[in-house]
Amino acid sequence: MQSEFYLGIDFGTSGARAIAIDPQASIVAEAKFRFPATDATGLAELWRTALFSLIAQISLEVRQQVKAIAINGTSSTVLICDRQGTPLDVPLLYNDARGAAVIEKVQAIAPPNHTVVSATSSLTKLLWWHQKFQQQPSRSGYFLHQADWLAFLLHGQIGISDYHNALKLGYDVGSLRYPDWLQQLATPFKLPHIVAPGTPIDLILPDVGDRFGFPTDCLICAGTTDSIAAFLASGAQSPGEAVTSLGSTLVLKLLSPTRIDEAHYGIYSHRLGQLWLVGGASNTGGAVLQQFFSTAELQHYSQQITPNIASPLDYYPLLKAGERFPINDPNLQPRLEPRPENPAEFLHGLLESIAKIEAQAYQLLQTLGAPPLTQVYTAGGGANNETWTQMRSRHLQVPVKPSEQTEAAFGTALLARGGGQVPSPAKVFGE
Repeated sequence: MQSEFYLGIDFGTSGARAIAIDPQASIVAEAKFRFPATDATGLAELWRTALFSLIAQISLEVRQQVKAIAINGTSSTVLICDRQGTPLDVPLLYNDARGAAVIEKVQAIAPPNHTVVSATSSLTKLLWWHQKFQQQPSRSGYFLHQADWLAFLLHGQIGISDYHNALKLGYDVGSLRYPDWLQQLATPFKLPHIVAPGTPIDLILPDVGDRFGFPTDCLICAGTTDSIAAFLASGAQSPGEAVTSLGSTLVLKLLSPTRIDEAHYGIYSHRLGQLWLVGGASNTGGAVLQQFFSTAELQHYSQQITPNIASPLDYYPLLKAGERFPINDPNLQPRLEPRPENPAEFLHGLLESIAKIEAQAYQLLQTLGAPPLTQVYTAGGGANNETWTQMRSRHLQVPVKPSEQTEAAFGTALLARGGGQVPSPAKVFGE
């Protein structure tokens, strides 16, 4: 029986995933691609390989019935390209802080306390590139986010982005336009044209469609960021409900009727229909845990921890210097000492410290005007750790449960299904 399917593709920090759903949001196919270690020069090609590998893993029977595709990427992971989409330099990742060298230039043009006033914002990276290539007047091109470039590989229209990815570029998501101070910015790299997440951009390129058996009327849609895609997948629907994405990093999103933007604390608001997703992204998270423990070890030692007893260890777990939220300090040093000989005690201290940072972050949001926290859904690999879940609930003082769907790719598939309408949380699961 002929049906219609919608494909969502998620590019996270450690790998990529694809999920296809039917019109009732039931999953019909899944695919995974784990990123191998590579240096920065090979990043763009790795993303291209991952994209087409994921598509190839979806059965031909499903691909032949895909009506729309959307892609999410990590916020503030960006690159510059020529008109043909060829990268002009190595991409800069979400946590790349080399923009600290031009932060004063950002402060000079952006309003005080703006989201872009950060060493890792998209705009700061753009100005860093501008400074790098200012001695090469012939060098020009397009500034794109990771999700924009990957979608370009499927639809061929260069220079289109969505207002979720464009937030940290300086796009005004309240008035849905570039502010005057940004439009007046002189740079050789063109800012992308911004549309709503999920907006159909164009039909799939004929050669890509023929190669993988997609129908000729398959639409490629504007994407979103990985953390918003995870929120869309979660089941959260009321102000006060929140989603914590526990992947390589710690990302918080709280549904709020009030918009809050406080760059001093690394806090920003994404538009979601008539409400706002208020939150931020910390550099702590699963990547720090994986530095010390394998997946099997995390499971083994977690079972030796009593979650209702606090660890006496006080860490700030980071892979390297620099934090974004709830402390916005590019020079904040990791704190991982003292380290006990017992691995379970060390893990207890790490999990407890990350839980404290999460609680500190939500408390800060409420102090600045967000509604009281009522429930936290968890996405990402950390959702599977019951010991950590109980520990986090103790610190947050609210119920903590896994997201109804834990994969960001599912939320992105909902976006593709919406055809230009960002899914209302209350409508995602037919409520």
